Amino acid sequence: MLNTAEKTTINRTLPSGYLNRDLSWIEFNQRVLQEAQDPNNLLLERTRFLAIVSSNLDEFMSVRVAGIQDQIRAGYTKKDFTGYTPSGLYKRLLKKVSKIITEQYRTFRDISRQLNKEGIYFTEYEDLNAAQKQAMEQYYQEIIFPVLTPMAVDQSRPFPLVHSKFVYLSVVLNRIDDDGNEPFFAILQIPYNLARCIPLPHRTNSKKRQFIFLEELIKQHIHTLFSGYTPIAVHEFRITRNSDLSINEDGAEDLLEEIEKEIRKRRWGSPVCLEVDKGIHPYALSLLQEEFEITDSIFEIDGPLDLNFLQNFAGSLKGYSHLSHRPIDPVYPMEFDENEDFFEVLRERDVLAYHPYESFEAVTDFVTQAAEDEHVMAIKMTLYRVSGNSPLIQALASAAESGKQVTVVVELKARFDEERNIAWARKLEKSGCHVVYGLIGLKTHAKITLIVRQEGQELQRYVHVGTGNYNDSTAKVYTDLSLFTSNHNIGLDASELFNQMTGYSTNYDWNAITVAPTNMSSTLFDLIRREADHASAGRPARIIAKMNSLSNQEMIDELYDASKAGVNIDLIVRGVCCLRPGVPGLSENITVRSIVDHFLEHSRIYYFENGGTPEVWISSADWMTRNLTRRIELMCPVYDPHIQKLVFQILHLSLEDNVKARFLQSNGNYEFMNDEKAPIRSQFEAMNVKKWKGSLPSI
Repeated sequence: MLNTAEKTTINRTLPSGYLNRDLSWIEFNQRVLQEAQDPNNLLLERTRFLAIVSSNLDEFMSVRVAGIQDQIRAGYTKKDFTGYTPSGLYKRLLKKVSKIITEQYRTFRDISRQLNKEGIYFTEYEDLNAAQKQAMEQYYQEIIFPVLTPMAVDQSRPFPLVHSKFVYLSVVLNRIDDDGNEPFFAILQIPYNLARCIPLPHRTNSKKRQFIFLEELIKQHIHTLFSGYTPIAVHEFRITRNSDLSINEDGAEDLLEEIEKEIRKRRWGSPVCLEVDKGIHPYALSLLQEEFEITDSIFEIDGPLDLNFLQNFAGSLKGYSHLSHRPIDPVYPMEFDENEDFFEVLRERDVLAYHPYESFEAVTDFVTQAAEDEHVMAIKMTLYRVSGNSPLIQALASAAESGKQVTVVVELKARFDEERNIAWARKLEKSGCHVVYGLIGLKTHAKITLIVRQEGQELQRYVHVGTGNYNDSTAKVYTDLSLFTSNHNIGLDASELFNQMTGYSTNYDWNAITVAPTNMSSTLFDLIRREADHASAGRPARIIAKMNSLSNQEMIDELYDASKAGVNIDLIVRGVCCLRPGVPGLSENITVRSIVDHFLEHSRIYYFENGGTPEVWISSADWMTRNLTRRIELMCPVYDPHIQKLVFQILHLSLEDNVKARFLQSNGNYEFMNDEKAPIRSQFEAMNVKKWKGSLPSI
């Protein structure tokens, strides 16, 4: 068998062997947009998908595109492993982004028309009747006007700071009785703490629900802010800045303070792109371009800027339950429902919970029970993204206050959740928890809880390992797995992992789990190569891998070699995938499918046939370079045969999906499966998880 270096060299000679990560991301957001466009989806679900497209695009521009712009400014011209230079990729991305924005607003207009049919209207000011105009006049004077701050731009007042991702108005004015000198210019931020869509009073005998945009109402009253001047053009604009933090961890005396400082710097991040109203006044546009030093990444928008508001709008509508999916009523894991003593259950067997179909309350209750149990000596936990009012934080604080040893590894660098995590870290420290901020240069992305309990003369370890965050809010809309176990080897490894994260500990031989950046890559490579050996010897060989993203070149090369050896490989990759399937002589034994549906597919599951003795792993890690080399990640084996069957059933259901699964083609496009089988929608079928646990087929 070829060694990795040889294989990599050979594969690099195939220019069509890889898909570009950022272009693949565009394809992913296109799939989300397709869900917003799909007339078979419920209308408010389509509305939410459209908001997700907007949110995704914001993050992509502020992080990925911002990074490419930095490379161009630095004069970096080297091609990446997919064959793109930064400048070449940037030009192609701008075209793709421009196209998706155009489609996004075409979809918004279509959804608006469909909302009209349901009696829901976004109404123009001139279409209001007298009573509605009077009500809006009062609302403006009493609620809006007091919080508005017009900011003039002239020689004595330089351009004010424009915050990233907020909607502003550009105002071009003439002075009354002026004889035609250069116009005056001002900007005005649309208040983000007021409702973006203002409900209008009902017309008499009408069931219509009408809304007017906040910015529309402000535009109609803009003259009230500039006495002595005549507004001649008022248009919206929005700037997106570079939001990636650049933290000097080595030189930081206090990491928490360093991150707080960098968060504040985000306000002054380099402008990445500018969105403007279609038909914006040329004078306003020229001033904005000059101020932000933007010439190419300018997008003219035909509709309301920033469609993120649609998420809250869809959720705020009352009386339209028929336009949304019925909220899921997750079942409590039957193993803990039958016996509420977690420790007694786990001494007998492992337990797997499948969220959101099974309640995340089981995780919260596990930690809460440990906090209240007098025999529990210590609780150790990693926190990456936590909800705004997390019961887990309360339980950990309570445990510390009662005298237990509580250690929490808080990842302060979880992008866009930094401020919340800083707040939790401070609260936990005040309650007496030992709070650790992880290792320099590495994000702590592993999801693990260790509970140490005195039982007779011995200490027993109980462990929870998850594929998703300890976040009770996202657990309602993300698909993830939770493994609860008292397995001795997993417990030993969990103790060592926390020792490595909080102290000094190296050169440990892991008994069960696999950890990045230490040995996860090499373990995965060994598992993939073992399947290739089985295939070469005529033994059963198969890989099923479910993840969010696949972009690591070495991992792709290993999968290519396994495919060439005859291994059947089914990849279920929701987002970015740089592997190109279906290439003759390279990847004809590999399929890649993406499932985009009501819930966000988030679980990472890895299955290896192993010659007829299957191995199943769950993990916090995608197969991306950052996960394998720059993060503390965890991959845990599933030993219990019954749970192995359950996990296989989850994978099998994803492979059977012929409603929401799209297949990646060798040209980089995604297409729906066209078959004549009865429709199977995996996320809806997964709601029968309680039935599966009672009766499962053999693997």
